Amino acid sequence: MTASLEIRDEVRTALAAGKGVVALESTLIAHGLPPPQNIGTARAMEAAVRESGSVPATIGILDGRIIVGLTGKEIERLAEAKDVVKVSRADLAAVVAGERTGATTVASTMLIAAMARIRTFATGGIGGVHRGGENSMDVSADLTELGRTQVAVVCAGAKAILDLSRTLEVLETLGVPVVGFGTQEFPAFYCRDSGLGLLHSIGTPHEAAEIMKSQWGLQSAQMGGILFVNPPPAESALPKQEMETFIEKALAEATKQGVKGKAVTPFLLREVARLSEGKTLRANMDLLVSNARLAGQIAAAFATK
Repeated sequence: MTASLEIRDEVRTALAAGKGVVALESTLIAHGLPPPQNIGTARAMEAAVRESGSVPATIGILDGRIIVGLTGKEIERLAEAKDVVKVSRADLAAVVAGERTGATTVASTMLIAAMARIRTFATGGIGGVHRGGENSMDVSADLTELGRTQVAVVCAGAKAILDLSRTLEVLETLGVPVVGFGTQEFPAFYCRDSGLGLLHSIGTPHEAAEIMKSQWGLQSAQMGGILFVNPPPAESALPKQEMETFIEKALAEATKQGVKGKAVTPFLLREVARLSEGKTLRANMDLLVSNARLAGQIAAAFATK
């Protein structure tokens, strides 16, 4: 797999110099956000990382090549192409071998970031246990990746369409530290509150860097990833009850249309955006940039440790 890995010069130089580098996923570009917001948000995230003193490394797969540090033109290609595969860990080898083009999820972005020796990754919200997952066994590979891959993920919690309580239970079982940034409550993606408390909370990027250093200093324990949860910006966050109404309607529509597998999450995100008249789309875009900014600050702090 490493023979197919291409780390672009800016990223390679930053890593060699000990500078902060932040991995960014590409599923939000190809599947998560509509045009033109997908390209605009990807660019805004990269800019936020740079403003924080780190180097962005947007990750994707082009014709079987795993690229760490996509160019602006390559991001546009992923945004505009119609046959982009949504690539999780289980899909990576087949997409590379087939010389196909793919957008990376949280799980595969974490894996590739670790291959490139990048320790910090910013995304919107992780995947988790789907509602009804105790029967369907629909549980995101993001959780198991967090349990075994040494990358710190900055996000706004798990996507609100999921079973957040069960998601937290699985994270605990897998030994993943869930640390609130400026909050003692697990954020619910579009919402700042979920009613689910956290045991650990910090207030500065340097505290986050200290946790990373401590976690991965325990080499013999084979510690995995860390989840830093950052509430969405207050100006665009939605009230919890209003969001729950949208989600219930979207879930009913997904069931009616027989949407399953990897298609579920993109469908639900589109549906809640329609039902909320674009409010969730705005919240999503804002929290993505906010998380990228924080990840840049954490990466810069960790580079000094």
